[in-house]
Amino acid sequence: MLKVENLTIAYGKTEVVHHVSFDIKQGSVVTVVGANGAGKSTILNTLVGLHRAKEGTILYKGEDITKTTPDKLVRKGIRLVPEGRQIFAEHSVEENMLLGAYAEKDAKKIHDRMDEMFDRFPILKERRKQLGGTLSGGEQQMLAIARALMTGPELLILDEPSLGLAPIIVADVFKLLTEIKKTGVTIMLVEQMVDNALSISDYAYVLETGNVVFSGTRDEVKNSDDIVKAYLGNI
Repeated sequence: MLKVENLTIAYGKTEVVHHVSFDIKQGSVVTVVGANGAGKSTILNTLVGLHRAKEGTILYKGEDITKTTPDKLVRKGIRLVPEGRQIFAEHSVEENMLLGAYAEKDAKKIHDRMDEMFDRFPILKERRKQLGGTLSGGEQQMLAIARALMTGPELLILDEPSLGLAPIIVADVFKLLTEIKKTGVTIMLVEQMVDNALSISDYAYVLETGNVVFSGTRDEVKNSDDIVKAYLGNI
């Protein structure tokens, strides 16, 4: 579904990602792990058009999207759940979800997806008229994911979905991602809670200072003592 070749990303004259290549198969969950500052979020922002690559190519279902704008990428089926959730705090839950569906013009599809999201997230249905900023951290994360799903994405990209959440809520988030995968949505995930992320992943890439230093199945990553010790900590 996604093939990244020789991706180099810079801020001004400073390169932060160096000749990175990876691919994501349709229907899979792929996790990118690594220390803070490794370039993980920068790669995600570049994939969704929020930052321009200095070099390299991004192919989505065979089409070159390297220079495609974020709004067009949404229409092509790519959605990002950003780090820190970034919901609209002064808007209601329902309004946040409708804003997530801005690229969809079919009113019936929007209505049906809203019902689907409320079935999947009953807590959001209970809070549909409540302002987003008054939700708990876990509820805000659920809202951010539901908002991203409102356009029926084929590739869902999540940046640190567990950030700031209590352990019991983190477990709920990863259970939800497993359920989303079962619907056929492909998932790319950046996550500091490596054990949780690998538990639902088919494949993983380990990033260090803008370079891929290891890649493999979740078991290959978890069973590599050198990789665990050097990059992942105690998992």
